[in-house]
Amino acid sequence: MLHIKQAVIVEGKYDKIKLENFIDAYIITTNGFRIFKDTEKRELLKKIANDSGIIIMTDSDSAGMVIRNFLKDIIKEGDIINVYLPQISGKEKRNHEKSKEGFLGVEGLSEEIITNALERAGVFMTSEEKKRERTINKALLYELGLSGRNDSKKKREELYKFLQLPTCLGSNSFLQYINTVYTQEEFIEVYKKCLKQQDNR
Repeated sequence: MLHIKQAVIVEGKYDKIKLENFIDAYIITTNGFRIFKDTEKRELLKKIANDSGIIIMTDSDSAGMVIRNFLKDIIKEGDIINVYLPQISGKEKRNHEKSKEGFLGVEGLSEEIITNALERAGVFMTSEEKKRERTINKALLYELGLSGRNDSKKKREELYKFLQLPTCLGSNSFLQYINTVYTQEEFIEVYKKCLKQQDNR
């Protein structure tokens, strides 16, 4: 079992059941878009974010991104870790058809994939590792060709795939994510590995 001090926020009850098989944490569901009208649960999430921190782990489709962004907007204070899951095509066993966008949700992903996503997001970092200076800014992304150029969007999407991030991730969310996970030097090295992989195709 993985012991996680933060509460983990997922969309539905089947996502929660999946995580409870291998994660020891307080797991809360948004019940999909119902969180938009659930004032009591929103207040609870704000309190938990301040007390112990929360991990947002919504599905990697556009609906999951809408819910994630809503939560980020309403929870202004406290510790929030965004865990982004890779976009993997498939169908959950309990469903007859694929979802609208065809990607597996939390419930359909393996323990290994979810654990790797938690690690990439820095959930298991020590307090000392988290204190390291993060200096990745938009100027660096421009310098690397990841923003402000004609082919920047394509380059970002290639990097998203390399990092196993949803391709619908916005540029500001991406910047926030990489600053959580990498120092400037580490990020440049990761990007070089991404480019090398593309050259070897």
